[in-house]
Amino acid sequence: MASQHLPELTVEILRSLLRVKGSSSSVGGKLSRNSMHPRLLSSPLPKPFLQIDDRLQCQQKSASFTLKTYRGPILAETGRQGWDFGRFFKTLYFFNGPPSPAKFFEFLVEGLSNQSSSEPKSAMDSSGIVLVVGATGGVGKRIVDILRKKGQQVRVLVRSEEKARRILGSGIDLVVGDITKESTLVPEYFKGVKKVFNAASVIVGPKEGDTPERAKYSQGIKFFEPEIKGDSPEMVEYVGMKNLLNAVKGNVGLRSGKLLFGCEDNSFKDLPWGALDDVVMGGVSESNFQIDTTGGENGGPTGIFKGVVSTANNGGFTSIRTRNFSTPENLSAYDGLELRLKGDGRRYKLIVRTSRDWDTVGYTASFDTVEGWQSVNTPAISSLRPIFRARTVSDAPPFDQSNIVSLQLMFSKFEYDGKLNPTFIEGPFQLPLSSIRAFIKDPITPRFVHVSSAGVTRPDRPGLDLSKQPPAVRLNKELDFILTFKLKGEDLIRESGMPYAIIRPCALTEEPAGADLIFDQGDNITGKISREEVAQICVAATESPYACDKTFEVKSVIPFSEPFTVDPENPPPEKDYNEYFKTLKDGVTGKEYLERSAVPV
Repeated sequence: MASQHLPELTVEILRSLLRVKGSSSSVGGKLSRNSMHPRLLSSPLPKPFLQIDDRLQCQQKSASFTLKTYRGPILAETGRQGWDFGRFFKTLYFFNGPPSPAKFFEFLVEGLSNQSSSEPKSAMDSSGIVLVVGATGGVGKRIVDILRKKGQQVRVLVRSEEKARRILGSGIDLVVGDITKESTLVPEYFKGVKKVFNAASVIVGPKEGDTPERAKYSQGIKFFEPEIKGDSPEMVEYVGMKNLLNAVKGNVGLRSGKLLFGCEDNSFKDLPWGALDDVVMGGVSESNFQIDTTGGENGGPTGIFKGVVSTANNGGFTSIRTRNFSTPENLSAYDGLELRLKGDGRRYKLIVRTSRDWDTVGYTASFDTVEGWQSVNTPAISSLRPIFRARTVSDAPPFDQSNIVSLQLMFSKFEYDGKLNPTFIEGPFQLPLSSIRAFIKDPITPRFVHVSSAGVTRPDRPGLDLSKQPPAVRLNKELDFILTFKLKGEDLIRESGMPYAIIRPCALTEEPAGADLIFDQGDNITGKISREEVAQICVAATESPYACDKTFEVKSVIPFSEPFTVDPENPPPEKDYNEYFKTLKDGVTGKEYLERSAVPV
């Protein structure tokens, strides 16, 4: 029987636990043979098979790493080992101390009795918020309207709550902040945000003044003598962009993913791993984690999870688990976890925790390996299985991807709900692990969409006939270098690592959407385009991988001299913007002209 002698064992463990907790001496001894049940005195484990050095130095290319080695030789020897109380206590102490005696007793009873449940896996909430910045402007308010009609969860960042509710309605989810003032961009505002539309722009208006509805401005800059109103282009287009990107980056995510463990850019990101084996339930399996400075796939450093697993004393698992992170990892932007490892044909588990408690639900994925180096991707992070002591928890709390506090790797005899691991074999094992990275699944689409302006590269372009250029190009200097700072803001986006799309509309009008369009790259075209059309293009861009990491200009085919109208009885057909996005190329911004002529921007 799995728990036949449990009371005797538990009482002895608790007595020892209380003695050690009340003593100032170090803990390293084992329970005596007289205090151990006979079933704990025998085990088929082999002789010691590995030792670990105190400290390792490693070099990879030009970078030098000083890496931790997780100390503790594995000393399993046939016929000589019993349950090791010293190792048990050290395990609990490493992970923030032992549980209370009552919880500890419950843990042993339920763990050794191996009860199981077949309750179904609970559904996880993976909803995301779409943030619109500049939501009260001509393009921004139309983006909000389109998103709402599509059923999206919309939040707006505005400077004036009163103005926002007047334009967007009283029910809008809004936060009040100013991108030019970093202190107003409270982190809580951006929790849950998955996509961002930035339609904020420096305010340009007529010198002679305008109506409260900005009627003159809506006609276009060519119809009035312009000046900057309010904050300067540098503050809005550059400093404001920097502040906004820093505020949303952790929630929106990076195209390359987020490294949790391993090498990146000639540096090594380590984690506080510790062994968590079946010693916590009376077993004798033993493992550890170390860094091999040259054992990686290309001769670089790699971690190694290794040990000996045994089913003696009702055991059957080994694992390594991190201490709780001092600051939780926010993985809300990412779809899964990728492990780069050298497989051995066995099945392992990855466990992710969102609670700082010692004995709590772990969101779990099993994964199979094959021989050799490989990348293993977990299912969607949001759909990891909630497991507590090898049983599915049907009423587990929703998985909070923004609050990851620890990770665990496990090799176990047990799967879930009474099922067994079909690849389980007793004895030594070894799993080299070079990295753990959160990733955005393909196809990647833009998550940060920015409304810029055509002409941003033209003020300093040599050989350009300024008399044929729009007013903003001719008056760039008089308007406090408005286009120069718009370009600097664009560069921040392109350098951010976030999946983006930068849309450069030509002169904006209040005409309806529906005219035929011209998409171009290189910053050469002039013309006009409807604000409604630009808003539709922005929303469509977030759904197209062809728009990802692209910068492009757009205008309608209708010349300035001809107004564009739509017959309500015979509206134009809806456009498939994806056909336009497919024509776009990577890396074309118009800055190529400046770089060839060595003109500083």
